[in-house]
Amino acid sequence: MARKFVLQKDTSTSEIRFTIDYAKHLNKQQYAAVTAGAGPHLVIAGAGTGKTRTLVYRVAYLVESGVAPEQILLLTFTRRAAREMLQRATSLLDGRCERVQGGTFHAFSLSLLRQYAPLLGYERNFTILDASDAADVIDLLRTTRGFHRKERRFPRKKVLQSLFSAARNRQCSLTDVVLEEYSQFADLIPQFELLLADYAAYKQKHNLMDYDDLLEQAYRLLSEHGDVRRKVSRTYRYILVDEYQDTNRIQAQLVQLLASEHGNVMAVGDDAQSIYRFRGADYRNMFSFPEHFPEARILKLEENYRSTQPILDVANTVLKQATRKYDKQLFSRKKEGDLPALVLAGDDRMQSRFVAQMVLTLRESGIPLHRMAVLFRRSFDAYDVEAELNRRGIPYVKYGGMKMTEAAHIKDLLAHLRVLENPSDTVAWNRVLQLLEGIGPKTARDLIEWIVARGDFNQPLVAPRASARYVESLRRLSDVLLDLRQRPRSLREEIDSLITYYQPLLRRTYYEDYSRREQDLERFAEIAGTFSSRQELLSTLTLDPVEYTELEAKPEIPDEPPLVLSTIHSAKGLEFHTVFLIHALDGILPSRYALQDEESLDEELRLLYVAITRAEEQLFISYPVFRFQRWGDTFARPSRFLDAIPEEQLERWELVEEEAEPSPDRELLP
Repeated sequence: MARKFVLQKDTSTSEIRFTIDYAKHLNKQQYAAVTAGAGPHLVIAGAGTGKTRTLVYRVAYLVESGVAPEQILLLTFTRRAAREMLQRATSLLDGRCERVQGGTFHAFSLSLLRQYAPLLGYERNFTILDASDAADVIDLLRTTRGFHRKERRFPRKKVLQSLFSAARNRQCSLTDVVLEEYSQFADLIPQFELLLADYAAYKQKHNLMDYDDLLEQAYRLLSEHGDVRRKVSRTYRYILVDEYQDTNRIQAQLVQLLASEHGNVMAVGDDAQSIYRFRGADYRNMFSFPEHFPEARILKLEENYRSTQPILDVANTVLKQATRKYDKQLFSRKKEGDLPALVLAGDDRMQSRFVAQMVLTLRESGIPLHRMAVLFRRSFDAYDVEAELNRRGIPYVKYGGMKMTEAAHIKDLLAHLRVLENPSDTVAWNRVLQLLEGIGPKTARDLIEWIVARGDFNQPLVAPRASARYVESLRRLSDVLLDLRQRPRSLREEIDSLITYYQPLLRRTYYEDYSRREQDLERFAEIAGTFSSRQELLSTLTLDPVEYTELEAKPEIPDEPPLVLSTIHSAKGLEFHTVFLIHALDGILPSRYALQDEESLDEELRLLYVAITRAEEQLFISYPVFRFQRWGDTFARPSRFLDAIPEEQLERWELVEEEAEPSPDRELLP
């Protein structure tokens, strides 16, 4: 009789048992996207349709399906978005989701370059230049070439930096960008090309990369080094991309390289919300995805969970005017609701009075101020509204302004940290040295040449032929840097030491408002203290600058959360109970610069769509009929985009002045 041996059940071929009931928690379109198999997928996610929810469940589904978390890469446009999605996935499933790799395109590229920089001729401790620093380098090279002395007007540094960045982000020639956006400088294209070559050589020589280099060099790494590309692609077997409509051309190319070994990529986005062309975003990536991935399946998310159907009806009508689009029809289970209002105001002042009065009325009805937003195309379009809100004592916060790390005093402090991190960073040295009394651009340039040529950064800065005017301040700077370099301490302690050194310079340089700037430094130190290293802090602040509003201290006088004022660009991704869209005028929305260009006009249309779909329950679109302008008073034309909206989708409001009650004395008059 044969002896029996019991084989254990083969779990590799058994059906996977999911702990999450995906069909129960998702609608049919979301479920189809979440449970899609391997291969390329493009998910067209309309506004408010649960894009983030879909990505979160997709991460959990892949992990539950047996994909190792470390083999999933989630690419987003902000660190916060990646962090929140992975936190939600972890809460939904378990701690395995914490091991999913998530971050921005630039942060991911930086992680690759820190590892493989020597293959590209860089050291691993290269410094990252922000846009302002990059402009300073370009200005130095512009001056070195003598272009500033030409009889013909030569562009300033910020224009040059913007021009170079545009060409690199779009992967097109300088000639194309100049002819499209700076045609007045067409005859200077040869000089621009010289400067761009100088700029690239300067960065390589001084171990510097700018923001655009992170993507360019990562692309170069993966395209020129097949072994690295294969290794990276095999490491990340599933690629998820958020906000794909905001990718530029090189980011789309990076996605193709990352998926080259397996083709498992899911890009989620909405062509109708591509509004960042000025940053290099290319909405055409949404349409070329099926060309680059011929086997791609196109899925759609159309059920909106944010807005009422009357608001969505207007949004759908607006979108139909686009010349190139993916067809979709947003719908909601919230069928009832007020018709969006089209408010005709006599002038700017009347429009502002309407907004303020309606805000107060809604507040009294129980709608908190922070659940309402006033949106506008350009920041200065809100000035009159701001004045009216101040007059009525309505607290508000305004978005769309300066980043804190763009402020001069914060950049001063960061320059000292950059010198510690990369002593060859000539841009940082230039800023640090010119803070010292008696040192101007020429002296700073001479000192930098001596410092870099000497190469020994662990010795005091005793420059030859140093002037008595600055020798003592140079010694103090040297003492601080040497002390921090030779006696390691925590990042917070390092920053505290630098602030102590910098305060006298701050008070001398910014004597008019140094007190406010000192408070900024303290808030900055608090945030910086949460980072583990100087390198992490510098890299993160360059990749994801901190908004001033994120650092604001609690108000001195406690008050209710404020009303939101925001540019449409800054409001993308947000939602409010009530939205006021002001100045819906031709020449503003759409911008007068877009009227002669079909692609630009389409982007302006998408801006209107984004503004409309921020509203949950109530939407007011307003415009002044009469405008007071510097060159003469004019009758304004409402936005041409409103012409296609049928009367039954909008309720027209006309503002009229309240009649004053006659006084008793006047009633007695004959």
